[in-house]
Amino acid sequence: MSKLVVKGRKPLKGEVQVGGSKNSSVAIVPAALLGDGPSTLENLPRIDDVRVFAQILRDLGADVRMDGATMTVAPDGLSSHIAPYDLVRKLRASYYLMGVLLAKFGRAEVGLPGGCDIGPRPVDQHLKGFRALGVEVSMEGGVVKLVAPRGLRGAAIYLDIPSVGATINIMLAATRADGTTIIENAAKEPHVVDLANFLNAIGGRVLGAGTDVVRIRGVRKMSGTCHAVIPDDMEAATYMMAAVATGGDISVMNVITKHLEPVTAKLREAGAKVEENGDYIRVIGPSRPKALNVKTLPYPGFPTDAQQPLVVVLSLADGVSVVQESVYENRLGFVSELVKMGARIKVEGKTAIVEGVKRLVGAPVKANDLRAGAALVLAGLSAHGTTDVYGLEIINRGYEIVEQKLCALGADVKVVD
Repeated sequence: MSKLVVKGRKPLKGEVQVGGSKNSSVAIVPAALLGDGPSTLENLPRIDDVRVFAQILRDLGADVRMDGATMTVAPDGLSSHIAPYDLVRKLRASYYLMGVLLAKFGRAEVGLPGGCDIGPRPVDQHLKGFRALGVEVSMEGGVVKLVAPRGLRGAAIYLDIPSVGATINIMLAATRADGTTIIENAAKEPHVVDLANFLNAIGGRVLGAGTDVVRIRGVRKMSGTCHAVIPDDMEAATYMMAAVATGGDISVMNVITKHLEPVTAKLREAGAKVEENGDYIRVIGPSRPKALNVKTLPYPGFPTDAQQPLVVVLSLADGVSVVQESVYENRLGFVSELVKMGARIKVEGKTAIVEGVKRLVGAPVKANDLRAGAALVLAGLSAHGTTDVYGLEIINRGYEIVEQKLCALGADVKVVD
């Protein structure tokens, strides 16, 4: 296991370039298989999840070539509807192969996915949508087996919750269904819109992405295209909070400011000075943050992926804050690691009561999921002494060249294998 050794108490200052959206990329990369010709994807983040997905596509028979942040996917050789189990279990978003392979072959076999330990994330809404499209579902040895014996048929589907994964998976399958599919109570996240834009660029007919009703009219043929993935709003949010946690001054470059409005609003409430300038945001941290209350919600509410870094900011705030996690069951599981560093946090169910302290103290801590890992790095950057953050492999799943970016901002960090 690799670790990141962080020496704290250095205000971070300077500019940082945000990479492409992880959440968009892990949907669009497999979606490139739907075209009948090659697609070139630009501005992909240089992260492990993208590299794993590239290998999965190769194992399925596609020709995949990578050059930095650009990937070309030629699906001509796609020959199998059975996803490689050992790779699928490495990332949560591998379940998007269900929708893609159903659209391509009318059948799919995909192992139950892996990913971060943040509590149960069932695929029941995905399977509900597939059944409505005429798919028979069975489970065998941890593998979901899907088959549409009479082909995919458009249907009206109401999601019990606005699940991002289910919205995307149904969209992917419905692109080749016979007729029109209507998803009600659909997720509205920016990466849902980004995927819809990609699907339309290769010949799909998707309307309403970004609203709670998405309509997909099935088509027979789809082509290739060139598509640039949107910037990663959660990577941007993490560096914005790093400015507040360390009392720094960071300009976060290559962002879509609209996507960050919930985060921007809370950081201003915490006392930060936030300047929005077209495609970048400058955040100047206060001498000490102010306490505040926040509840995570589906977009455009405060994002669950930004909750853990915000808890670090609030652990240093003047006063008592209340953080309610409404999306994932175990997203507050990392609090015990923060407590090792001197934080005063009490967790009751899915609510954290955070009593701010004047300083954190370095300690060995372990990341149990991607965003928790980023949060613990922020804690180390703001703490007195040295913090060893174990589980760098988890952080690398969603944050590109994190050591280089932090060092460029003046941080004292190094990777130890």
